[in-house]
Amino acid sequence: MTMVSVTGGHTLPIPPSPMDYASTASVKQIHGALAAHHHRHMWIITGPAGCGKSTVAQYVAKELSIPYIEGDDYHSDSNKQKMSQGSPLTDIDRWDWLITLREAAVARLSPSKRSANKRHDGVVVTCSALKRKYRDVIRIAAYNDHDVMVHFIYLRADADVLLARVTGRKGHYMKSAMVRSQMEALEEPDATEQGRDVLEVDCGASLTQVQQEAVRTVREVLADDQ
Repeated sequence: MTMVSVTGGHTLPIPPSPMDYASTASVKQIHGALAAHHHRHMWIITGPAGCGKSTVAQYVAKELSIPYIEGDDYHSDSNKQKMSQGSPLTDIDRWDWLITLREAAVARLSPSKRSANKRHDGVVVTCSALKRKYRDVIRIAAYNDHDVMVHFIYLRADADVLLARVTGRKGHYMKSAMVRSQMEALEEPDATEQGRDVLEVDCGASLTQVQQEAVRTVREVLADDQ
């Protein structure tokens, strides 16, 4: 099993790709017949400050009629204070936040929340997930429960676009300096991740186009899970 190193010298297991599950767990043998497996999908809308995570995530959640979780709500007060002062968060600052956010998302995917008239259950979550090891923390949800499939919708944009958007915000704690620090920390998903569970959407287009593209991308994945 692959392990990922985290702050303090500890390691965590990295779950197999959801695509690995698709070949073995997409069907169940029931009384000699093959029956479709019911996956629960966790859609993580990712990217640096200014990429439109919240707006896109809310739109996707509304279109799919599934719950929405705002990742920033799960930051500690000390984290929010640091960000409002323009101080970048450290790995230690982010670690408990990532775990708490993952557990909150899994809770919304509880079997007790399933709807009998829906084939696909899911939750939409905003999370910057700037580094691969941060994304790996979220991936643990799929390792712990093979019914769960984790997908990252990476909203990609140039730094100039992100800075312009954040500068135009009024009263938001995320300042332009934070965009620069997040771009410096950003580890864009490479080919191995994109071939696994990361889907990229160009957020340099208009908001309407980005929202529609995100929903189209999600629906394509759901269609493949029929």
